[in-house]
Amino acid sequence: MADGELVKKMLRAILQANKGGVSLSRLQSEYKELSGEQIPHKQMGHNHLDALLASMPSVIRMERNRSGEMVYFASGANETANIAKVVARQRSSKKTGRPHLVNTQMRVKPAAPLVLNAKPQTSLRQPNHRGRGGGRGGGGGRGTGHGDFRQARDMRDGQSESKTGVHPNKMSNQNTPNRKGNPPAENHGSGKGKPYNPQQVQGRIREILGKYSNGFWVSKLPQIYRELYKQDLPTEAIKDLETWTHICTVEKTCSSNPSELLLYPAKEQTTPSSPSPILTPNSTTVPAPTSNTSTDKPLHSPAQQRPPAAHLTRSGSRSPRSPPSSSSSPSPPSSPATLTPDLKLKLEELLVKYSNGLWAHALPKLFQDTYKTKLPGHVLENLHLLSDICTIDYPMPDNPKRAILVRQELGRRLSNHAVPSLQIPKEEYPSVLVVEATNTNGVILRYIGEGYSQAQESMEDEMREFYGLDQSSPTPLSSPSSGQLVAVRAEEEEEILRAQVCEVMAEKVKVYYVDHGFSEVISKTKVFELHEKFFKLPFQATKCKLAGLEPFCQEPAVLKKFETMASGRILLAEILERGQTPLVVLYDTSQDDDVNINAACMKALQDKTLASPLQVNSAYMNVTVSSVCSDGTIYCQLPSRGLAKLNEILENIETYFHSQVTSEFLVSRPFCGKGCLARYKGKWSRVEITNLHGSRVLDILFIDVGVQASVEVIELREIPPLFLRDLIAIPPQAVKCCLADLAVSVGSWTPDAVQWLREKVLNITDCSMKVAKVDETKRCIYVHLFTDKNFHDPARSLNHQMAQSDLFKQQPDVFLTRNNMDVYVSVACHPGHFVLQPWRDMYKLVVLMGEMILYYNKTEEKPLNIEKNQIYAAKVENNWHRVLVKGVLTNGLVSVYELDYGKHELVSCTQLRPLIKEFRQLPFQGITAQLAGVKPRQWSEEASIVFRNHVEKKPLVAQLEAIQEATNPWDRKLTVFLVDTSQEERDIWVHDIMAEFADELTNEL
Repeated sequence: MADGELVKKMLRAILQANKGGVSLSRLQSEYKELSGEQIPHKQMGHNHLDALLASMPSVIRMERNRSGEMVYFASGANETANIAKVVARQRSSKKTGRPHLVNTQMRVKPAAPLVLNAKPQTSLRQPNHRGRGGGRGGGGGRGTGHGDFRQARDMRDGQSESKTGVHPNKMSNQNTPNRKGNPPAENHGSGKGKPYNPQQVQGRIREILGKYSNGFWVSKLPQIYRELYKQDLPTEAIKDLETWTHICTVEKTCSSNPSELLLYPAKEQTTPSSPSPILTPNSTTVPAPTSNTSTDKPLHSPAQQRPPAAHLTRSGSRSPRSPPSSSSSPSPPSSPATLTPDLKLKLEELLVKYSNGLWAHALPKLFQDTYKTKLPGHVLENLHLLSDICTIDYPMPDNPKRAILVRQELGRRLSNHAVPSLQIPKEEYPSVLVVEATNTNGVILRYIGEGYSQAQESMEDEMREFYGLDQSSPTPLSSPSSGQLVAVRAEEEEEILRAQVCEVMAEKVKVYYVDHGFSEVISKTKVFELHEKFFKLPFQATKCKLAGLEPFCQEPAVLKKFETMASGRILLAEILERGQTPLVVLYDTSQDDDVNINAACMKALQDKTLASPLQVNSAYMNVTVSSVCSDGTIYCQLPSRGLAKLNEILENIETYFHSQVTSEFLVSRPFCGKGCLARYKGKWSRVEITNLHGSRVLDILFIDVGVQASVEVIELREIPPLFLRDLIAIPPQAVKCCLADLAVSVGSWTPDAVQWLREKVLNITDCSMKVAKVDETKRCIYVHLFTDKNFHDPARSLNHQMAQSDLFKQQPDVFLTRNNMDVYVSVACHPGHFVLQPWRDMYKLVVLMGEMILYYNKTEEKPLNIEKNQIYAAKVENNWHRVLVKGVLTNGLVSVYELDYGKHELVSCTQLRPLIKEFRQLPFQGITAQLAGVKPRQWSEEASIVFRNHVEKKPLVAQLEAIQEATNPWDRKLTVFLVDTSQEERDIWVHDIMAEFADELTNEL
């Protein structure tokens, strides 16, 4: 058990040294630097680190900054938020190599954040209404986890932490009016058919809509009504809602469930207009309002992207430059509410050719001539569907059928000033702040770091000063126009942000914040002309596509999982493909283990009823042990519906591939977490890619048998689309198990014990087992395993047999013992000892290690008599190295020296293999050396650090001075001068630096 008081003292020391507050990852990092270990939240009884920190109010104070990141302060600190902000900006995050702690350098802000954090486009917003204040009255914030800024968002966050609220884009059966448990027992009197007072109910509904002006699901109305008025809402009143147009507006979604209705305050009275077709919940089009007073144009990001899609926005309110209606006749039958991606692409290509605009009535003939196919008729009837690729103008108010379509190209000029395109960061793993996603092919995010979030903060500080509240500040725009870039004074906080006008109303405008990725309706008095100096920074809100999720980009389960795990968090993005919309894999690195967000979202599609059912104290027969790992972990398959369905689908895939050219299904873009197919015992099986070794070799896990392997990428196949959905729905059928009641833990098994168990259980299909314990944290099942059906007798279990044997007896004690060329210094201890690698042969080493991975990951582990001073192949992390055994410890660990890199490592004896002749041909690449030109001495730590900083992990030139020959090549030692030739103007001789440093130390003494 961790010492709670000691942990608190260390946390307090870190926080007091960081007056400006620290992010969660920074707190983790500094704690580890101070103590040498991670914050022990699990040992202190908390599943998550943020839960532990929240339990220490006397030590830690938590606030969210403007960008939604949780920032931690020492409790009771008196520093003001402004000072904290300055300090936070001065601090810089250090990140080297593949980062495990993301760069979360964001500005600390007061606790009442700008509405950026509320993400208004996810609410059920009625464009005519401000619905920010009332919508949050129903429930408290919901923030949990690192970087999560999900605050109370209108009705979808539920009442008082109710878990029945559902994201508007993630509709489920929860949103039906007749949810269980709604009516209290004593209030049945106002049920179906009972008389009620319509005036009273109308007045109360008007009060409710005044509070929740963003709108909400009709299915939520009885619950809200009961909580506010302590009475049940009459059933007949729900039916009458649609007739009370002076009180409210009822809107049907495009869902197949007719009970899913949206309720809004009554529309503002305008002249009759033709309502626009309803948008589907997952529509990718921009919200389409409808009023002949509107001058809205579709929203476009002039630099690099189009605006984000809105969620279930009022479809019958306003539409872009809506044509005036000559009559108030009912609208025609609803037609398709979206365009297919292929159709949208073709229309976009046509509009690009006509930069000055194209008459809509000319589109069908042009489309027919260009693509030799007819334009679908619903396109002209629903021009608002084109609003995300062009603006729609109606130059003849009396003729709504005459419209001009104008394509707004990326990087176009607005107000005679060009906005540069946003460049994707050069680093492979940039930090990003995820704003939201209504489609995994268009996730809205912002890059974090220098040149991105930092440059944006500097610009917004300058904008705040430029558009100050003094008399010399600019005056509001008198007549903003749709598509115009403007400066906006955001509501509730004196922030000035860049935005683009997307709809103009009588007193208000709807704007899209181009640096923050959401839309908002504001007063015209808060809109200013954007000065030319604020056009220089690219728009910071951009989009990415999540790799592997393309076929399921709008699945509600996927989007709900993404909302929970990623929305509002700062994550790490692995960029697989750089394009206008980069293809990425997102990782949450805030906890002990990195979480692959893409893979987690894919697992949300699994049907849990197809998983292997396991309960404590239950026995299972006909169990197949499919794998026994070298650490003692076993993987089992149990008879289940999922396994039967899996085998049926895989057989169909075998038949399908026999009739197809399987090379057409080669995996062209492998990445960690990707699911595909590989051959296992002569048949295609499901695998997940777990690690990549360059572009050719990768590690995989056969998820249904628990077997790990290393293969070449050409051995993998994509899952045919015909079987993809059914195959993804089946959870992995390999159940991870450990043998219960053994004196040794997993990871401490001897090779003899592993081999004995493999011989007993592998390839036997009628094993049985009894579940002793389920460990959710380790995702492992502890079992008693039997090779027959006599699971009633514990003495017959393999657990009992192994416990009574000598299989776990440790090995006897063995004491641990002790001309010019381009080179690479792999290890540098001090000038008297470092390791060189010849630069010319490094590519040969890379090839060799790839071959070793392929060879050794395919060979089975066999008992090996390990001897000191002998050469073996050893697995260190995920690579195989040629090593010299320096000694064997009593606990099964072996001290090895990497002969190609000069590093000392401790590895398990189970990770060693004989080094075959084929892998001994290339000379060992690690050459021990000492620096020429300086006298041998006992080098101080300061001198050693200086030396390492100049030479380690760097390519240099070595000038050979002398060779100390030895019997074994690894004992040979060179004396060399090291020269850094990276600077054009002069060469740096490292011995000169060290000689000067040694003289300074001598003089000080």
